[in-house]
Amino acid sequence: MFADFLPAAPVILVLLGGVVSVLLEVAVPRLTRGTVQAAWTVIVLLVALGWTVIEWAAGEGSLAASSALAADGPAWAAWSLLLVFGGLASLLFAERRVGGGDSPFAPSASAVPGSQAERVAIAARQEHSEVFPLLLFSLAGMMVFVAANDLLTMFVALEVFSFPLYILAGLARRRRLLSQEASLKYFLLGALSSAVFLYGVALLYGYAGSFNFRSVDLAIQQNLQSPWLLLAGLGLVTVGVLFKLGAVPFHSWVPDVYTGSPTPVTGFMAVCTKIAAALGLLRLLYSALGALRWDWQVAIAAVAVLTMAVGAVIGLVQTDVKRLLAYSSIAHAGFILVGVVGATAVADGLDSGRVGSVSSVLFYLAAYGFATLGAFAIVTLVRRSGSEATSFDAWAGLGRRSPLLGVLMTVFLLSMAGIPLTGGFIGKVLVFVSAWTGGYSWLVLIAVVFSLVTAAFYFRVIWVMFGREPSAETAVVTPGAGTQVVIWVGVFGTILLGVLPGPLMDAAIDAAGFLR
Repeated sequence: MFADFLPAAPVILVLLGGVVSVLLEVAVPRLTRGTVQAAWTVIVLLVALGWTVIEWAAGEGSLAASSALAADGPAWAAWSLLLVFGGLASLLFAERRVGGGDSPFAPSASAVPGSQAERVAIAARQEHSEVFPLLLFSLAGMMVFVAANDLLTMFVALEVFSFPLYILAGLARRRRLLSQEASLKYFLLGALSSAVFLYGVALLYGYAGSFNFRSVDLAIQQNLQSPWLLLAGLGLVTVGVLFKLGAVPFHSWVPDVYTGSPTPVTGFMAVCTKIAAALGLLRLLYSALGALRWDWQVAIAAVAVLTMAVGAVIGLVQTDVKRLLAYSSIAHAGFILVGVVGATAVADGLDSGRVGSVSSVLFYLAAYGFATLGAFAIVTLVRRSGSEATSFDAWAGLGRRSPLLGVLMTVFLLSMAGIPLTGGFIGKVLVFVSAWTGGYSWLVLIAVVFSLVTAAFYFRVIWVMFGREPSAETAVVTPGAGTQVVIWVGVFGTILLGVLPGPLMDAAIDAAGFLR
């Protein structure tokens, strides 16, 4: 029995880490709780990452937890990405008072009633340490989601990683009403998408008589029942996952939630939720619904075009950096779907060493994660009147006021735009090649056009930072150690993947096969 759960040890470690983190909320004094929680979170994620790498290096994929989870290449790769970026996000969570600015989670000490100890904790920016167990529980749910081997496990994981995010989105006390509005919108729309997903699961179970991906695939190949039941189930479960990916027309929550949430939470959500949704979608479509490839490819291609169009065109008119990054995230969801549509994989006959859909999406997500999390880390440093400022007016002349910070932000923006010598360029080339190989050359041409459109608003931000006079009301605070680590790891990862993509590309190719 124990051996059956051993391949899922990284997931269990993160889940148990979250449980211990809850106990620490009770056992550790308030003034030291934040430091202890941050240290514990980083330790848990490092141990889980180490275990994942060991399993991945062994290369012996297997089904775990009574065949509910598939510990295979895509799962190990996704777990590694989630743990790395989750760890970096936890460093942003750990930042409290930085250079005299408010914590994104913190109210004013004088404005909060309560005990003297509570007031002291708030003044020391040691409040809201519960963000760490919420992060761990959310990561555990994401790890189960990307490795789920049946529809019911996938639904439970969807709920486990979503509910902590609903809470985290509402913890920005500096803009309390905006943050609570974001949390409520995310919860209501998220609950609706979960209900849609569950309805689709019920229809697929009615068709196949099983929740298991392999059984669903075999039932489709045998054409057991009316195809209308199957197609309805396919559409509904896909809609539920596309909502989490932020694809059009299920994207309406993204701008408001990204803008209203605390910036560290936004960074975590933008990167890790997209990794979980993209890999979950790949496993669902390729493992359970691969026999319906000719049905879902056209639909996903249409969603990809709409997603790229909305993200690129509406992003052009944004005047707020955080909201612009939200539409950037939507556009990137479209580019990821371009790779998904190609449906090319080693099992489909690609030569050894060729990059298919799964490996290209994995590489794209890694490049996107480094650039996006680094950009949101820089957003936390720009302040006006002691509070975080994201308008273009506040960012005017940022590159002149703080040249190093401006250059680093430029590196991240160039990667998002897909400029050569950055990870974003290699990532886009790979997803475009996989779609082209899969017979969707027309979709690649459209994606190239929208990639040029998105580059326009990234260069607009660069011009705002270097081409306009600095705002006298804006200040750039000194980053704490955690923020510096996130920024420099992001820069290093972005450049390394652009000039030396081989090692990660090889690892992604080796991890491209799903186990059923």
